[in-house]
Amino acid sequence: MNADLALLSNQFVYAAMGVYTLALISFAVALAATRGQIVEPQRVDAAAQLATVPAGAADAGSSPHDAGPAVERAGVPELPPGRRAGNIAMSLTWLATGMLAVGVVLRGVSAGRVPWGNMYEFSITAALAVSLVFLLMSIKHDLRWLGIFVTGAVLLTLGLAVTVLYTESAQLVPALKSWWLVIHVSAAIICAGGFTLAFVFSGAYLIRDRAERRSPDGVARGWLSARLPDLAKLDRMAYQVVAFTFPLWTFAVIAGAIWAENAWGRYWGWDPKETWAFITWVVFAGYLHARATSGWKGRRAAWIAILGFATFMFNYFGVNMLMPGLHSYAGV
Repeated sequence: MNADLALLSNQFVYAAMGVYTLALISFAVALAATRGQIVEPQRVDAAAQLATVPAGAADAGSSPHDAGPAVERAGVPELPPGRRAGNIAMSLTWLATGMLAVGVVLRGVSAGRVPWGNMYEFSITAALAVSLVFLLMSIKHDLRWLGIFVTGAVLLTLGLAVTVLYTESAQLVPALKSWWLVIHVSAAIICAGGFTLAFVFSGAYLIRDRAERRSPDGVARGWLSARLPDLAKLDRMAYQVVAFTFPLWTFAVIAGAIWAENAWGRYWGWDPKETWAFITWVVFAGYLHARATSGWKGRRAAWIAILGFATFMFNYFGVNMLMPGLHSYAGV
């Protein structure tokens, strides 16, 4: 054990929380400064719109600038006022994620093992996974609108970790001294990041869907709903995240069963942790099956994804804290 490295790990985690807070504020400023809906990349560009102006229109006294309002109405991208704040927020999120990664690594080095031996360590690593999945997805998609939700969730997780779940760095109990810890728990941590983003996408879908249904002309005008991507994109992104995460969760459950056989001599015993892991698997399997066979998309699919995330979170917090079982060694 290295107490100095453990202390340094804590300092990096606290520093990351400070930077995440600045990122959250910057995302809020960017969101508040955005006056309209997020621009979709597939919309028609200005050149294509101007090309549709009838021949001779310029001779009639018109100019390219006269087509400006029509171009704007067609959804041509224009630089939003909050763009700079959004860029700053993304940079701060990258910085905070790097600092949190250092904190997680130092925690493991201080104990001479992987840093996933208790709820505190799993929580800070899961927060890192959520942030990394968000940042990696933002390379391909403009997800600045999502940043305020992601940084808020990360801060909440880290806050609970350092106040409620914190335990001193220590050696693993015998049941955890296995390479299956690395295999099983690392897969579960990545799934935590994926399921969290699917939850956020689905929640955003319901917010915008409700705003559009309540509007007489079907146009979302709320402070938040009007700034979210369109429903089709939110639904598609939630599906893509679940489609990627579900096979990994299947692997995590199977790896856990193999580890259980090595540790306790049986693959499955309906321990509370095993039961709720299976419930989570069933819910997300139902999500994918309903979309593939019954065409369940949109609102119904979003609710199933939210239910799946709720079962995942209960499996982590509720089972670990409220239900005694063979997994109690991984408590706070």
